[in-house]
Amino acid sequence: MNYLTVDVHLGAEDLAAALRADARRGLTATPKFMSPKWLYDERGSELFSEITRQPEYYPTESERRLLREVADEIAGSAKADTLVELGSGTSDKTRLLLDSLSRQGGLVRFIPFDVSEATLRAAGRAIRAEFPSIAVHAVVGDFDHHLEQIPRTGRRLVAFLGSTIGNLGPADRQIFLRRLAATFGPDDRLLLGMDLVKDVSRLEAAYNDAAGVTAQFTHNLLTVMNRDLGANFEMAAFSHDARWEPEHEWIRIGLRSGNRQTVRLTAIDLTVEFAEGELMRTEVSSKFRRDGFTAELESAGFGVTDWWDNGDVALTMAAVAPL
Repeated sequence: MNYLTVDVHLGAEDLAAALRADARRGLTATPKFMSPKWLYDERGSELFSEITRQPEYYPTESERRLLREVADEIAGSAKADTLVELGSGTSDKTRLLLDSLSRQGGLVRFIPFDVSEATLRAAGRAIRAEFPSIAVHAVVGDFDHHLEQIPRTGRRLVAFLGSTIGNLGPADRQIFLRRLAATFGPDDRLLLGMDLVKDVSRLEAAYNDAAGVTAQFTHNLLTVMNRDLGANFEMAAFSHDARWEPEHEWIRIGLRSGNRQTVRLTAIDLTVEFAEGELMRTEVSSKFRRDGFTAELESAGFGVTDWWDNGDVALTMAAVAPL
């Protein structure tokens, strides 16, 4: 048996084409926006890892504590022989699930799914070293095009952690969840991690750390566009802006233009005008309430089977609802 397999559905040329298309669509929209996935080049991923260690940023460690407390319950409820991780990165917290599933004796494979082939290969080798009896079948792809390429082998627990689901607005969440539900068998289970609505000052502080790491992370998007799209964004001409929007119950994050300016993106032959004070949205981070998110899952074809929370973050397990 080949214990480390990597399926590549997304190459460098695909990513470059997607960036060009997203930039043209987002920078010609009103208001302007860019997808948060372009924040995560190598430097952006390093900065995000640093963000998770800032004292203001509670979600990562809070979810890790919750997972540590309930991983055995999750494993017992799912009874999975296959763990799938969406947006896996380095699969750091997922090791808690791998440990619990392995102890219960039925786990035979791990399927990490992410856009970065290099990250997946490195993580796959590390997981194989720690769990030598588990086959790793990595899939390089993105949520927009390749969910259907994830193997449907075995009894699966599909984990989507880190409140990454919160980066999608309500309409996009429904599209994503319905597409995901269409890939599920009756024995598969979905494990979602989400950040809960809480005190506004604590929420805003998490995205405005005193050390300015999140501001560097947001500005890194300009570095990506300057490098990969031949743009001439001036870093100092934009400021990081993250604040709570109660009507949406999300933190809206973006870059605000400090003055009226013109930006040229030569790779897509596009000239963009920014007004003084104009915001380019780079990310939203939705926060959830139990009743509201349960209703979202039900609308997408899932039924909640388990719920765990510690007041800060929640983990919910769901199965496809019978027709």
